[in-house]
Amino acid sequence: MDNKRNFSAKREAIYRAISSADTHPSAEWIYEQLKQEIPDLSLGTVYRNLNIFKQNGKIKSLGVFNGHERFDFDTSPHSHFVCECCFSIIDVPGGINLFDKNTCLYVEKECGVKVDSYSVVFYGICRKCRRKQSALR
Repeated sequence: MDNKRNFSAKREAIYRAISSADTHPSAEWIYEQLKQEIPDLSLGTVYRNLNIFKQNGKIKSLGVFNGHERFDFDTSPHSHFVCECCFSIIDVPGGINLFDKNTCLYVEKECGVKVDSYSVVFYGICRKCRRKQSALR
């Protein structure tokens, strides 16, 4: 019984860490944030719980960037910008929606698929990295 309580406490801490993050964290980032608070936490436990949260629709995976899967607590439709220098992921404000229902219908017809969702990701260099590059010139 005590193990179940500890597992629930770990799951709650992991969920709290991702829900309060102002970034799009990786499992490793979450683990680093919590290891002082929960010394017996393992990286495997973080991954297992993140997978449970994904399956339950509480978070979504943004994909792998620089070798680390990144997660988003905000599951509403929105776009992202990924910096190709520092791999930061930034939410694009304003709920930009480049595609409409007709675009999804076109993809379904041309590819013989059923579109359930889509994402738009912009790539480039963030403001912070651009400033660093300018300072080096």
